[in-house]
Amino acid sequence: MKHILLAGGAILALAGPLTAHAETTCADLGKASVPHAEITSAKTVNLNSGQACDILLTSRPTPDSEIKIEVMVPVGAAWNGKFVQVGNGGLAGSIPSAVIKARAESGYAAAGTDDGHGGNGRTATWALGHPGKVVDFGTRSLKETTEAGKALVVAMKGAPAKRSYFVGCSAGGREALMEAQRFPKDFDGIVAGATANYNTLSTGGRAYMQQALAKPGGYLGLPQLQLLQDAALKQCAGGEPFIRDQLACHFDPSVLKCKSGQTEGCLTVPQLTSAKAIYGGRIVGGKSMFPGYMPGAEAARGGWQAWNTGTSKESYEESSGHAISSQFLKYFVYGDPSFDFLKMDLGPKYDQDRQKTAAVLDATNADLSPFKKHGGKLIQYHGWNDPAIPPLGSVRYFGEVTKTTPGSADFYRLYMIPGMLHCQGGAGPGAVDWLTILDHWVEEKAAPHEVTATGPGGASQLLCPYPGVARKSGDSWSCSVTKKKS
Repeated sequence: MKHILLAGGAILALAGPLTAHAETTCADLGKASVPHAEITSAKTVNLNSGQACDILLTSRPTPDSEIKIEVMVPVGAAWNGKFVQVGNGGLAGSIPSAVIKARAESGYAAAGTDDGHGGNGRTATWALGHPGKVVDFGTRSLKETTEAGKALVVAMKGAPAKRSYFVGCSAGGREALMEAQRFPKDFDGIVAGATANYNTLSTGGRAYMQQALAKPGGYLGLPQLQLLQDAALKQCAGGEPFIRDQLACHFDPSVLKCKSGQTEGCLTVPQLTSAKAIYGGRIVGGKSMFPGYMPGAEAARGGWQAWNTGTSKESYEESSGHAISSQFLKYFVYGDPSFDFLKMDLGPKYDQDRQKTAAVLDATNADLSPFKKHGGKLIQYHGWNDPAIPPLGSVRYFGEVTKTTPGSADFYRLYMIPGMLHCQGGAGPGAVDWLTILDHWVEEKAAPHEVTATGPGGASQLLCPYPGVARKSGDSWSCSVTKKKS
């Protein structure tokens, strides 16, 4: 029996010899013993170039835990010597196997988890009466996956990965920031996209706008969304299909207010109230508690209909944002399946009620000094037209880290992507190989600056580290920062 000492003193037992020159076979890896976890499957799978060992585990660190984990390690020379853990999405409930395999295809040993429960990503019924599963969802499943993934790399290769990274978007972006904040020594670099780190505040904001939409005459159908989008682009896009400088755009939907006797091509007062609730976010006592959504892609496919309004007044509850937020409040905050967020008090009471959940599920700690001390690098990105998670939330977190963590520019970059929707898509080119950029930063100690995002048909745009904005001068683009008025 071969024993391998892991970080923290844990022992991984492996049946069969392990030599310095031959890696363990996938069949033998299936016999490995991982602390409080059971390997349920280990099989060799084909990659585009080479093969990988695909291992499935179930980890039970507590009596109420059942965390499903997948680890895929490329065989032989197909491995680049590095490990990457991928984030989940929505309310999770299944392992992101396709993403794990895609990372293995590019040479990484890769791992991911279902976050400790089954489900379809839009339901949280599993949380009722199971506070331990909520902790699994919030952080514990992440740590279990990291430990299992790294241990199995050592068991198969005979040595640890030379670099370890975490990459996630949306709920996976929240997980990414959780890693930087709560497990600062686990990863050399982290990519955090469209971060849902202000979970409880963002959910309160969604309830606020849903209450406006549900009021008599308040619903915004596709014709109204198109009016809003056209007006916003006319004011702020300069003839382009998306708005490049959102912070310079001060769009007021009141320009669309119906005049006396007008019934077409305008918005009624209730509809304007809904639009302002979506743009402006939740307001309490005249104070913004959390920002809303940005103008310019209201009618876009994958935009407000998908996340905020649904395709009709009768089916708006089917929008992803409505479904996820309703479940979040029912099962995470209030523990009441009959709770109706259309009737809830969204004043100061909610900010008291959400605190217990925030302690488990929000990732808002702006002191990243331990992560910096470890030598970690963090890249955060967010689409300016994200209809699921308010983009200004990422701007807010960037500002808080800048104020709280000395020398944040040495290890932290934020890129805001004009025209991009939630994690991908939209009128603005938004595809970037963030992991390669991060790996280069970690390996070569060369901080990223200007980055090019690509889109369909060869489209591209220059992205600037926040607060920079890409501006055109002649035939070229460059980054500049808007000077604040004194």
